[in-house]
Amino acid sequence: MADYRIRETGAVVTESELRAMHPNTSFPYVLTEELVNDLGADVVFEGPQPTATKYQVVYRDGVEQIEGKWYTKYSVADMDDEAKAAVDAATIVANKALRNTKLDNTDWTQLGDVPLTADCKTAFAAYRQSLRDADMLNPTWPETPAEEWVA
Repeated sequence: MADYRIRETGAVVTESELRAMHPNTSFPYVLTEELVNDLGADVVFEGPQPTATKYQVVYRDGVEQIEGKWYTKYSVADMDDEAKAAVDAATIVANKALRNTKLDNTDWTQLGDVPLTADCKTAFAAYRQSLRDADMLNPTWPETPAEEWVA
């Protein structure tokens, strides 16, 4: 659903609000730019959104006119400490789940009867320990060793 800017007041309204402002008007299903213009309004097009960092949020910050057309305007704000802590907690949970999947996928390498070379078993053991030791907030995931089978 689109937004519209009322020229007289500068207010930005939804399509429902625009229709309600003209109760005695029979509207088509889709509002044309010509009809919106006749109602004294302008279509507000979706503007570009800035890129936020991990600890920022993008929010709608009014509208702006660019080359005669109106666009939504977006700004970026830093999160407060509580929100940052929530992001960190969610990141840790997600990274632990990924780490656990990587461990589950290589459990078989540590079984005694698996015919991997001794060096390969040692490499997988070191890999698995690196996974356990990784910083769960900002992990650097080790590369999975290649399988080397006993001939």
